[in-house]
Amino acid sequence: MKNFSEFTINQEADCLEALRKLDSEKSNQTLFVLDDNGRLVGTVTDGDIRRGFLKGLNLDSPIKLFAYTNFSFINGDIDVSTIRRLKKEGKMVFPKLNQAGQIEKVYDLSKLKSILPLHALIMAGGRGERLRPLTDQTPKPMLLLGGKPIIEHNIDRLISFGIETITISVRYLADQIINHFGDGSPKGISINYIKEDEPLGTIGCAAQIGQFDHKAILLLNSDVFTNIDFEDFYLAFEKENADMAVASIPYSVDIPYAIMELNENCITSFKEKPKNTYYANAGIYLIKKERLALIPKNSFFNATDLMENIMATNGKLIHSPITGYWIDIGKHDDYNKAKEIIKHLKNV
Repeated sequence: MKNFSEFTINQEADCLEALRKLDSEKSNQTLFVLDDNGRLVGTVTDGDIRRGFLKGLNLDSPIKLFAYTNFSFINGDIDVSTIRRLKKEGKMVFPKLNQAGQIEKVYDLSKLKSILPLHALIMAGGRGERLRPLTDQTPKPMLLLGGKPIIEHNIDRLISFGIETITISVRYLADQIINHFGDGSPKGISINYIKEDEPLGTIGCAAQIGQFDHKAILLLNSDVFTNIDFEDFYLAFEKENADMAVASIPYSVDIPYAIMELNENCITSFKEKPKNTYYANAGIYLIKKERLALIPKNSFFNATDLMENIMATNGKLIHSPITGYWIDIGKHDDYNKAKEIIKHLKNV
């Protein structure tokens, strides 16, 4: 919520005014009770008012007498584990306070999957050669999928996880992307752009991102269509204290024969029709802010180059499997498959 004034009330206001606000169409069913200095002193819901009436309060009583004072809030850095706990406890609406105890922002977890402290970078500069002629006049990220561009599905999913600042790297037919999304304000977020004069590989543009407030950055290709759980991905990255996390796609190979295990020329055992699982790069990454310094500026540089640099400098590189669907829309068959899948999905 960007504008939360409609969800606040002065502590001296009477109960009747609070009921009017709670009954409004814009109400989120919780009012934040403020003192004369704008500091949060409590919250009020319909349930708090009913309990106040049972204690003998009435419609003329000041709302501060009804207020619940042991409310949940965020102060300082966002702890994603705490956000997950609050959601499980059913505490859907809570504020972020500044050092003075005043509200900076209000979060509504009934409309968000999580709140991730991340800056996102979407790589959308590719030509899309394998999707010609569809990409002759339209950049691949702007091809429609279920009535909206492929890249917009990714942006909306990032927003659903509470990510509010996004950079898009553009090159081929860049103006179509920039004109469509602008500065992001219609979606309630901030979008800025990096223009690649020459191709910079799958991650080279990250060297140009400049300063941002968060401790890590989320990078993804614009042409992936996925329901990855970004919260799980982030928590795995945080738990392992990794320098870089790579989202991965499990790929299983069934061998239809008994396989011999050998020691030189001697058979030591058999594995009957084994199934081997491998993990492929999904084109989605989490990277610690300071590790971006390993990416050279104005140079062609791939994500695999960064992975090798992190390993070479004794950094911690992990992978995190995607358990949902994932399609890299690089060919006509991939695009057609994604269009079939989206027909059966809701809220996309």
